[in-house]
Amino acid sequence: MKVLVTGAQGQLAKSLVERAQAHADVELIRAGRPQLDLAIPGRASEAIQALRPDVVINAAAYTDVDRAEEEPELAFRINADAAGEIARAATVVGAPMIQISTDYVFDGRHHGPYTEDCEPNPIGAYGRSKLAGEKWVQATTSRHAIVRTAWVFSPFARNFVKTMIGAARTRDTLAVVDDQIGSPSSALDLADGLLRMAQLFVRSDGRGLGEVYHLAGTGQTSWYGLADLVMAYCRKHSLPAARVRPIGTEDWPTSAKRPANSVLDSTKFARTFDFRMAHWEQSVEAVIARLTGEQAENLR
Repeated sequence: MKVLVTGAQGQLAKSLVERAQAHADVELIRAGRPQLDLAIPGRASEAIQALRPDVVINAAAYTDVDRAEEEPELAFRINADAAGEIARAATVVGAPMIQISTDYVFDGRHHGPYTEDCEPNPIGAYGRSKLAGEKWVQATTSRHAIVRTAWVFSPFARNFVKTMIGAARTRDTLAVVDDQIGSPSSALDLADGLLRMAQLFVRSDGRGLGEVYHLAGTGQTSWYGLADLVMAYCRKHSLPAARVRPIGTEDWPTSAKRPANSVLDSTKFARTFDFRMAHWEQSVEAVIARLTGEQAENLR
């Protein structure tokens, strides 16, 4: 099974490459700039038709939430228009498409975890562009799955967990927002779920296609709670650690509004594909332990 994943340098694509090594039947191909530059119309179609994959996972995205407020046209070009182009190209080669989306399609006013039946209502340009991408894919091909995830972290690329670890090397105290809650998600765990989904799509003639799914780490916390646990595990693994001070959203003004609650309920994915991601705390420690080991190896 040949799986093409876009966004070659992103943490999800790198996690998919690593996890695919455990599957002898999976040939995973990363495609990214300059060969597949989603800002340029036509590039995605050329790459997909040349490679003719069995499954396409669109993990590429414009993810700078604040900057999207300043350049929404580029965010929509990459997150919406290009997603539609990928869907059309996947249809031409007969491949189902998995579109990665986000918790930021919700406005944060819901009480309790969001299910797939909850009505999206994004409050920022990034969320609006990702929701537009969902709609493009849904309108273009029936052989699709929308997978929303949240607060992604990993040993790769830039993410909140690595940012907190880096900040603790130079600062004694970190101020982190405590009134926004979500579902921290390991990109490595997410990759395992997506590969299972892709394999079942191919083996079972597309069972589960045409649906929206949530796939995120089990449990919930605030950005402060996540940062505080990161520091606790840094202490456990003998890394520099800082004190974390909780603050309100109003104390950390940003260009884009964030949903106060973007916790995702992943029950539907677990029921359909018999896969549930680990608790976010367990996955955070696994990433920090790995980064600690890599740091020690580099010092030898």
